[in-house]
Amino acid sequence: MTAELVAGIDSSTQSTKVVVCDARTGAVVRTGRAPHPDGTEVDPAAWWQAFGEATDGVLEGVKALGIGGQQHGMVTVDEAGEVVRPALLWNDTRSAQAAQDLTEELGGAGVWAKSVGSVPVASFTVTKLRWLAEHEPANADRVARVLLPHDWLTWRLLGKPGQAVTDRGDASGTGYFSPTENAYRVDVLAHAFGGRTPELPTVIGPADSAGHTAGHTEFDLPDGVLVSAGTGDNMAAALALELAPGDAVISLGTSGTVFGVTETGSADASGLVAGFADATGRFLPLTAALNAARVLTAGATMLGVDLAEFDRFALAAEPGAGGLTLLPYLDGERTPNLPDATGSLHGLTRANMTPENLARATVEGMLCGLAAGLDAVRAQGMDVRRVLLIGGGAQSAAVRAVAPIVLGVPVVIPETGEYVALGAARQAAWALAGTAEPPAWVAEGPGNRLVLDEPAEAQRAAGKEIQRRHLEAREAAHGVPAKFGED
Repeated sequence: MTAELVAGIDSSTQSTKVVVCDARTGAVVRTGRAPHPDGTEVDPAAWWQAFGEATDGVLEGVKALGIGGQQHGMVTVDEAGEVVRPALLWNDTRSAQAAQDLTEELGGAGVWAKSVGSVPVASFTVTKLRWLAEHEPANADRVARVLLPHDWLTWRLLGKPGQAVTDRGDASGTGYFSPTENAYRVDVLAHAFGGRTPELPTVIGPADSAGHTAGHTEFDLPDGVLVSAGTGDNMAAALALELAPGDAVISLGTSGTVFGVTETGSADASGLVAGFADATGRFLPLTAALNAARVLTAGATMLGVDLAEFDRFALAAEPGAGGLTLLPYLDGERTPNLPDATGSLHGLTRANMTPENLARATVEGMLCGLAAGLDAVRAQGMDVRRVLLIGGGAQSAAVRAVAPIVLGVPVVIPETGEYVALGAARQAAWALAGTAEPPAWVAEGPGNRLVLDEPAEAQRAAGKEIQRRHLEAREAAHGVPAKFGED
């Protein structure tokens, strides 16, 4: 029997990645990739061109496709459907002051968290709209519709119909959508955008079809391919990993994220945890750190070795690195009380000043930052029974050895994969099947997951001591109280 094929597209900050999968099993049969231009603002036409390049010769026989896109951002279009100005991406920080102003104007962080699940920061769409209204009012007056990156691509795939669509997962990162109420906060949008109320995409269900491809001649995309709702990148990754309550994901890329799925929404007034929705009808609390895998690269550079030798150094040291503690804030931090922090090394003596201990302290310091993220999502009611470790940093032998000790829970290393694209493909297969639940793709066998040993009692004790010293060093250096949750 010929397999039905579905495609998932990851339109990220750096590139478009495509996977074509068997709709029933999830087996990947074809892939494609194309780069995006650098920068924190980009003409959306570049995403469309990259889509065409990445899918060239790849989509033959595909019955359905879905888009997983970079979260947040701002795409503005006019009455004619043309882009008003280059899209501002999530990593464009020009709206940082707008985020502070909006927080104060609408009642403070607690009100925001209760209303939309999150406290606004510069990445959120609502802050970018305020910036546009204040700095480019003529452009703001032309805006008829506001879209997220994945919304715009879906809209283009459908031939620019009269009404665009989105899903609650990506919408929950705008700052003007309530994931608990499943409704836009148009009052918040209007306040932020100087009284303007542009059209917003209709939020459809996670298994709903957005429509079918239509009207494309610029590259080989047939009409009539089913298009799913699409979602944000973190939500797509969670869908690919088939997360269940009790699972937490730590993604060790250039920066790091900690997230999982819950049955109830979160509302963290501290701003540490964003209360997003997921791509299945549940919720996805998420916290982020600027300093993750690049801390390992910096440590290797400091010691003058490659990453393999760095791993060997770290593995040769005992837990606790002889008393060394690294606060790895090498690029500042995202947390409200550490935005301008710098890195520091604590407990240095002539006896412990060895390459092995320095490497070990680097790995432990990075993981302590992510362990604080786990504590943050736990404080929002998320039960963490195991951690799925993904991203480039998860391939480090030292990280794999140290993670169960510092995190204090079993750690699973899923098979390396394009999780955002795979999640988008799984959503497309779900829309194609029309079933109540998405297809089960991920098996628990050893072929695709490496389960690390559960930490022994002595290792848990060592991990608690490492975290205690990390928190005490943070308090000494930055005045943040050592007991998490009191800052």
